[in-house]
Amino acid sequence: MTDVVDVATRSRMMAGIQGKNSKPELLIRKALHARGFRFRLHVKDLPGTPDLVLPKYRAIVFIHGCFWHGHACRYFKIPQTRPEFWLEKIGKNQTRDSLQEDALKAMGWRVLVVWECAVRSMKKEKKTLLVDLITNWLINGSEYFQIDEDALEPGCRSSH
Repeated sequence: MTDVVDVATRSRMMAGIQGKNSKPELLIRKALHARGFRFRLHVKDLPGTPDLVLPKYRAIVFIHGCFWHGHACRYFKIPQTRPEFWLEKIGKNQTRDSLQEDALKAMGWRVLVVWECAVRSMKKEKKTLLVDLITNWLINGSEYFQIDEDALEPGCRSSH
């Protein structure tokens, strides 16, 4: 199947995707700030240039896009145009993510990954649950934690 838009349009669309200050990131930042958490943004001195750095809690927060980081959820689908290219690109992103997370843990940081699908599924009642999960992890959490949309379902816990 061919792309529904021409090459130039697709290129312009892909180039317009933000790596920083994305809508999911802004929503999480606003919610955490409202709860009194203070953080630094996009610290270039740390592996992976984390989205949020909370030095007081020795914690790093990444807000990952499900497509670009290859999350196994309903928002990730390999494009039918040039699938080999996309599989290789996303595979490299996943490898780099893992290496950066390991480097941060070796430096004594705790790492949280919040997936885009969790943020996208934030309705009013789930927004509180998502922010509660993040807050609880910041205060009492383990070395590594992930939150996806499944974590926001009643009775579910996200992967550690």
